[in-house]
Amino acid sequence: MYLQPTHSTYHEGLLLFAHLLMNVDGFVDERERKALEEIRREENIPEETFSTFQEALIKKSEKELFQDGIDLLNSCSDQERLCALVHLYLLTESDLSIHPREVRLLLYSLRRTHVDFDEIELTARLVKANKATSQRAASLELYKSLTNGL
Repeated sequence: MYLQPTHSTYHEGLLLFAHLLMNVDGFVDERERKALEEIRREENIPEETFSTFQEALIKKSEKELFQDGIDLLNSCSDQERLCALVHLYLLTESDLSIHPREVRLLLYSLRRTHVDFDEIELTARLVKANKATSQRAASLELYKSLTNGL
């Protein structure tokens, strides 16, 4: 992502919302699981933070998890909230279908965190373009290394 927050408040809020979003349609797709792992890798989320997050899931209701996620993200900077919601926006696309409950959760989250949807959409497009450019560059380098001896 374009920003690399490293504090646990941001990470925990992001993980809580990712969990809620992945489960809102009643089914967690394998692509969603992979997307969560990608988020963990990109954001360098420590195992300790992930364990704390998993423990919270067992002890709390969906409503409590949502409120905790809102409280955590609202204590972050504007840039961090934007970053988290871009991750969530991209996560909705990971299983190739967007459930109406995912849309509702995202819209309600936007309202509660005071983040503009247009800013999320624009940033998500930039992130996708950056990833695609990086992938093309890596493919080109691999091609060059494989054909260098010819």
